[in-house]
Amino acid sequence: MRVGDKEILIPTSMVGNYPNPRWWDAGPARDWRGDQEPPDAFIREAFEDAIQAVVHDQELAGLDIISDGRLHGDNYADAAVYYYMRRMGYDLKGGHLGFPIYSRLHAGTLTQEIKRRGGIMVEQARALRRATDKPIKVQYTGVQVLSQCTNDLFYDNPRDRAMAMAAAINEDILEVDSMGVEFIQLDEFTWPYFYEDWAIEAFNRAVQGVKNAQIIVHVCWGNWGGTPAYYPDETAESGEIFDLTQRKGSAPSATASVVPKSYEANIDVLNLENSGRRSDDLSGLDVLKDNPLPDNVSFWAGVIDVKSTITETAEEVCDRIMRLAEFVPPERLGVTTDCGLILLQRYIAIDKLHALAAGTELARKKLGG
Repeated sequence: MRVGDKEILIPTSMVGNYPNPRWWDAGPARDWRGDQEPPDAFIREAFEDAIQAVVHDQELAGLDIISDGRLHGDNYADAAVYYYMRRMGYDLKGGHLGFPIYSRLHAGTLTQEIKRRGGIMVEQARALRRATDKPIKVQYTGVQVLSQCTNDLFYDNPRDRAMAMAAAINEDILEVDSMGVEFIQLDEFTWPYFYEDWAIEAFNRAVQGVKNAQIIVHVCWGNWGGTPAYYPDETAESGEIFDLTQRKGSAPSATASVVPKSYEANIDVLNLENSGRRSDDLSGLDVLKDNPLPDNVSFWAGVIDVKSTITETAEEVCDRIMRLAEFVPPERLGVTTDCGLILLQRYIAIDKLHALAAGTELARKKLGG
């Protein structure tokens, strides 16, 4: 696969939130809002130093693509949801979300038009570019996720809200793309449960006009508190607390919930959580045999379980990659962590990054790369 100016067999990268340096969480993270600061500002220096620490962990592990690590908050909720809402004009007050695994999060309240009120990921991209010579990946929370977390008192319907949000995020993505960033990722971690009727349209609007970066959609099954969500069946009522013991029939294949529907999105890479925690069945990757990847799309798979404190061995990672190669040609395959590592201690996260790189190197040798 083309990564920067090189062809790399099975490129490696991490996904989502990374454990922040503790000194960053203990103070500076609470004051940083994503604004451009003077070169001699304390908060800018602290932010750039923290980015360098996150980059250093990835480079020492030997990853091919360096990610921002979602440093813009001191906890999962801020980094994944609230930060974006602040940048788009939300009032951070509202009731708790109705999703079982996200019920500790509040829905931001919208009382005015959604607009990009300053850079969203611009300063992260700028600091990341300064910190490494390797190809970089800048990550955004997806439009469907953010729209579903909204207590909307402004728009008449969800589609208008989602499309306004997509336009605001697109403005930011285009600025990041102009920096020559190699990869831009959007995380749509509610797609596996259902697609809103505007989901693909809004995603495509968010990435419209990108000229330089390859677009990744990362799809996982949730990582709040280390637990996945679940599927009800067709008998479930809206808002009902569904009793899984009463479920009629088996849950659908995890991959079948997003393939081939996700192919409608304007993406270069489909990145699924599937071989770490769900290594027993590869999340049903046999669905790819009946729904082959489009010619212009590569497939990246999670091979590191972010919900376990046990670090995989290089041999275990290699074995997962070899099994993936039965479904996806190696030249179109990349590997990542299943999801963000933020719920683990940093020293464990570092070990898991080393296992990811070491296991991939073993697989490359077996595959002749």
